Amino acid sequence: MKKQFLLFLSAFCISVSSLFAQDARTGLTPADRTKATMEKLAPFDLAPEVRKSTEAIFTDFYTSQQTSMQEARTAGTDRATMMETRKKIVADRDAKLKQVLTEEQYNKWVSDIEPALKAEKARAKSAPVTAPLQ
Repeated sequence: MKKQFLLFLSAFCISVSSLFAQDARTGLTPADRTKATMEKLAPFDLAPEVRKSTEAIFTDFYTSQQTSMQEARTAGTDRATMMETRKKIVADRDAKLKQVLTEEQYNKWVSDIEPALKAEKARAKSAPVTAPLQ
């Protein structure tokens, strides 16, 4: 009985620690990513209706991106197909952004903000995974 309990406890600890590691590697939720992106757009001082539209665009984008990646992994989709799907999702997002942002704001998004977000994501993915403090 004691041996079974110890095996169960060991399996449970390994499962929990792998979940923490997976969360650290896979990144933020779509809501978290939208919030971070909107913070980067703060200097644009968007009007409330434009801010709401922009936030919806990014929420849809990050949700679509996450869903397509999960579906691709589940289906065993090849990298080229995954990249093609990602390009379509990005093109859709960009078309929507062009409708709500000024040309100057959109150009700043493309040249400065989006590359900075990609760099942050790459740094987060390459950071070593550590166990949370208890």
